[in-house]
Amino acid sequence: MFIGSLYFDNNDKDPALNDERSANQVQNTTGLNKNMNEVGRKPSSGLALYVGGSSAAIIDTFGQPARKDPSSYGYDWWIYNASPEGYMQVGVKNNKVVTIYALGKRANVSPITIGQKVDELFRSFNLETTIDLEWEGNSYRFELSEEDLGMRPLVKVGDVYAQVYIDKFTGKISSVRFLDVETLVKQRPYELIYRGNLPKDEELSEEDWKKIQAGDEQQIFDITNVIRERFGLHPVKWDEATSKVAYLHSLDMYKEDYFSHDSPVYGDLAKRLQTGNVKYRLAGENIAAKYVDGVAAFEGWLNSKGHREALLNKEFTYLGVGVHQKYYTQNFIEK
Repeated sequence: MFIGSLYFDNNDKDPALNDERSANQVQNTTGLNKNMNEVGRKPSSGLALYVGGSSAAIIDTFGQPARKDPSSYGYDWWIYNASPEGYMQVGVKNNKVVTIYALGKRANVSPITIGQKVDELFRSFNLETTIDLEWEGNSYRFELSEEDLGMRPLVKVGDVYAQVYIDKFTGKISSVRFLDVETLVKQRPYELIYRGNLPKDEELSEEDWKKIQAGDEQQIFDITNVIRERFGLHPVKWDEATSKVAYLHSLDMYKEDYFSHDSPVYGDLAKRLQTGNVKYRLAGENIAAKYVDGVAAFEGWLNSKGHREALLNKEFTYLGVGVHQKYYTQNFIEK
């Protein structure tokens, strides 16, 4: 996984490049894992209980989603974005809930809480660097690095797993992703050792990818504004011309197999915005590659100083997002 950020002031022709390829926070959990009462406990309420159940229960409780975005893992994301406080995405495959991503601060992610202090999480859960699980007679072991433990630990909650995204700058829980075993193994968000078989990857056509990419773009846009609202900032508006510039950069990185703000053919951000006839006073760019989806790419940006500064820059008024397969680009501008 790679991420990078860049700012360009149109009044200053010497852009500053901050190309961070990975967040560098390491969380020391020594001595904080003594209370194991919550480990594996099935909560009495909350979104985790819906995973493995019928999607009809989601509709009964939350109503119809605002839209349905396909994923590259065989399920559709049902998007609930009516309010930043209640934002969530429900992954549905064959009328069954297989994963839920919850970002809104009012979302019930029991036994975890959005906004919870990280030291409380460490006291409640035994955070392990190895997670062993089985699925259909196959054995899997995820191995988490210290960085993983500090920013996205994996814990068992009842019959499902919770990937807990930690905002290292505030020391609080930012969001939670619940997954069933099959979906977790399909996504392989951590280093994996296995005995037996891996679930087959989805066979995706070019048209499938176009729909998946469009969904990722809208999700990244939605999530950006949820986070901006969380920190008391105005939302950014979607800009189609800027989005096209962002998409062409993701496509170029994919085709030419590089990872940089500077395209060997199309130049830096300023040149690419000029080519796209985008008028602006200030611009910034976040890029990412090889993340499992747009949600994961965004969480990576949030935990890296340069990318976070772009996400939370009060001067930016518009955003364009472009995704090509597993390459992600955000272009922020102030008009």
